Amino acid sequence: MAYTPGSEEGLPSAARRRLIEMRGGDGKRPLFTSDLSINEFLLVREAGFDPVGLVMGSSIYHIGFQFSGLFQNQEMDVLTQAMYHARELAMTRMEEEADVLGADGIVGVRLDVNRYEWGEGLAEFMAIGTAIRHHQGEHYRTLKNRPFTSDLNGQDFWTLLRAGYRPISLVMGTCVYHVAHQGLLKSLKQVGRNVEMENYTQALYDARELALSRMQAEAEAETAEGIVGAQVKESNHGWGSHVIEYFAVGTAITSISEDHTIPTPTLILPLTD
Repeated sequence: MAYTPGSEEGLPSAARRRLIEMRGGDGKRPLFTSDLSINEFLLVREAGFDPVGLVMGSSIYHIGFQFSGLFQNQEMDVLTQAMYHARELAMTRMEEEADVLGADGIVGVRLDVNRYEWGEGLAEFMAIGTAIRHHQGEHYRTLKNRPFTSDLNGQDFWTLLRAGYRPISLVMGTCVYHVAHQGLLKSLKQVGRNVEMENYTQALYDARELALSRMQAEAEAETAEGIVGAQVKESNHGWGSHVIEYFAVGTAITSISEDHTIPTPTLILPLTD
């Protein structure tokens, strides 16, 4: 699903009505919703932004089937593409909601995958976060005029801006990989011995590397200077013991200042137990 700034094509009518009502007008005050904590809310305001609404996108996707050789390490291309495309659909719809609210970006983005009993191979991919808008109307959107997206919490977002950087986009890479079974003869040779399982090592190494390289490629396409908060998550999603998804995700950032002075840490002693 291609992203078009200002498009509402992927939004259900109920979501469109909710978002328009939140904007206010005709004598009605604007009302924002947010999953920010109190501290996050105040720090986002301190950074010069107002939360304008909780935004989300969803895609219930049928994940196809792919045969694999029992004794072969290989990427499951069909499954990889399904997992990537479904997340992109959810992200795009979340960004469309942010557009309706006139947001500059989205912080605290979470990407979840939920399985239901509606049918084998079905999963819901969901993206959710808090849309924010700059007080003074400064331009914080991406080069493609998309709202910036980030999985940084409110405290990290404030610290990043204070240090002279800003988020550009939540970048991700995925790889679904089949780890080959080990033959009986080789298994018997390893009984009672300390030995590296080279087949498994190489398979997991390759799969993680593919996920990380794809995340890095997304950041390079956004002309980012780097990625912060990167992590690699491992999931099975019910495919069986030898099929694993590695999902790499982080926030691509760029510099907005020549001065990158880091605020001096201060000691805080809590008064609670």
